[in-house]
Amino acid sequence: MTEAHAPVLEMLWEAHDPHHALDGRFGFSDGQAAGRWVAETLGEHWGVRIGSCERIVMSAGNALAWVGTPAGRLLAKWSVVPERFSRLAQVARLTSWLDSQALPVSAPIPARDGRLQVEVDGVSIGLQRVIEGNLLDTADPGQVRAAGATLARLQDALAAYPDAERIPALAVASKPLVERVNGWLDSHAEHLPPAARDALRRLVADAPPDRLPQQLVHYDFRSANILCSGGEVIAVIDFEEARHDHRLVELARAAILLGTRYHDWGPVPVEVHAQFLAGYRAVRPLAPAEARWLDILLLWQAMAMVPPGDDPTGWGPSALHRVHRLGT
Repeated sequence: MTEAHAPVLEMLWEAHDPHHALDGRFGFSDGQAAGRWVAETLGEHWGVRIGSCERIVMSAGNALAWVGTPAGRLLAKWSVVPERFSRLAQVARLTSWLDSQALPVSAPIPARDGRLQVEVDGVSIGLQRVIEGNLLDTADPGQVRAAGATLARLQDALAAYPDAERIPALAVASKPLVERVNGWLDSHAEHLPPAARDALRRLVADAPPDRLPQQLVHYDFRSANILCSGGEVIAVIDFEEARHDHRLVELARAAILLGTRYHDWGPVPVEVHAQFLAGYRAVRPLAPAEARWLDILLLWQAMAMVPPGDDPTGWGPSALHRVHRLGT
């Protein structure tokens, strides 16, 4: 690998010095040392010749490196958190399977021995192709509707994934929805206006029976993880939060969080929610009971984003606007 330029070092979202993080978390004295390790590891296990390491971005115990090769740009992603290694291997299998089902994902490139995720030097590392696209623009109605349609198709595929039970659980969501929402109101909503809490309780009290099945879901479907080109979604990335839950819980969560990115955690207007849900319903229409539950879940997820204390991005007004629209 060419030594002329050290890779640019960045933090994905944390306000930490990336040089200190590279040394303290990953054990590299500088960017060039990290770039050499990436090049040597990819050369040994994937047979890839690296011409340059352009950029390394870190988040918690994970790092991503953009590298140049004669065959195009690739993305290496590794973790130094051993308890996540088995999950990363299963997520790589899932993503590869979704790619085989013609879903827009960033598929892992198999190593020389066929592994999709390689454990070496105390890390777990995988390799993908760089997908040239832009993060979902919630000001583009076409992209927003396409994202809704993509989520519906993705959920259909995830419901059919034959190895769903092999993905280690991140959280248990087996309680009935009524119990989950009321439990959240009892334990996490004391900072919210009483009118909003009462409105959600009334909706839950009048909810239809909870017969919604659980399945594998992505659970982090938002602008930061949706790549677009023109009016199309070309890749859904980062399946590391995948878990079992109701697809309507994910739909509501995705609608509320749709515009969030690494350093931008503000809400989107209700018109964007409507565009997103219209795209979803065009692929998978909702039964009347599901539509009623969706209203409840949208309000729950909107209220769950309201922070105690300062609210610089306006989650509180956004949630109250939804309360008023529901007329509760």
